[in-house]
Amino acid sequence: MIVDDSAVVRGLIARQLETDPAVAVVARAANGRAALMELDRVTVDVIVLDLEMPVMDGMTALPLLIAAQPDVRIIIASALTTRNAKIGMQALQAGAADYLSKPDGGSLLNAEAFNRDLLAKVRALGGARAKGQPVPSAPAITAPPVAARPRRTTRPEVIVIGGSTGAPPALMQVMQALRDGPDQPILIAQHMPPIFTAMLAEPLERAGGRACAEAVEGEPVRAGQAYIAPGGWHMTVAREAGSVVIRLNQNPPEHFCRPAVDPLLRSVAEVYGASAVAVILTGMGSDGALGCQTLAAAGGKFAVQDEATSAVWGMPGAAARTGQCEAILPITQVGAWLRGACA
Repeated sequence: MIVDDSAVVRGLIARQLETDPAVAVVARAANGRAALMELDRVTVDVIVLDLEMPVMDGMTALPLLIAAQPDVRIIIASALTTRNAKIGMQALQAGAADYLSKPDGGSLLNAEAFNRDLLAKVRALGGARAKGQPVPSAPAITAPPVAARPRRTTRPEVIVIGGSTGAPPALMQVMQALRDGPDQPILIAQHMPPIFTAMLAEPLERAGGRACAEAVEGEPVRAGQAYIAPGGWHMTVAREAGSVVIRLNQNPPEHFCRPAVDPLLRSVAEVYGASAVAVILTGMGSDGALGCQTLAAAGGKFAVQDEATSAVWGMPGAAARTGQCEAILPITQVGAWLRGACA
């Protein structure tokens, strides 16, 4: 179902989605109240929901839509403004699976990236909800060669967390579980647009009880702090003059994402080797799988969130299929696993 106050936008989104024969738009609504009425007559897998609408806006409608059909997956699709980003972050914490920014100016004509990403998200979330439908196989994973290092039994020096669709609430749980726990620095690569990553830092800091902020170019990686890759930038680490520092770059997107998880994990494998531990949380696609394999070859270890508690078992599933995963865990156990790995 598409929920947007613009009939033109509803039509354009429907037309783009239905270019895929696996997708059917079964309902359209101009506001949240109309969307709730539509749910009385149809069952939907995915709702594409605007935030700014008359009568009933998207944030007001969100919990009511979930209450009406608890298994529905909701994608927020709205203009990227500071205000909408703040509301969108609240929506992600309240149960929305993902957020997609409408193109600047609001025109969806020739908006190739938006149309591609929206279709991919609808397919992934709709497929994940379908009962009994197998998770698509990931492509063969071949990591770049690295010098193998023996796994250490000493405490890791750094924690890496990667995620995408559905991961912000999962991140909150992990950070809460690590509260008053290990003091290793935490490096986070979450697929998110600019503005969002800065706003993600605040609730993560509250949940984890440790300093958390967007990473800054050249800053040292310090114990007890969490660093989030800024939207629009890849985050990596480098060892310089005896200390580890953050490096940011705008190299081409990987897996259509910037930030991506793989560049971070490659650099962590090079800098920390066996002294690193990583977790891949829910997300569509396979970003992080190659990086995890590179990390494992360097002596580090990683775990993934399980399928049952993932919004989409794409990224964690691909990492698990490398055959080098230490554990496949429900989100409620990921923090405990990290605490044990870092003890």
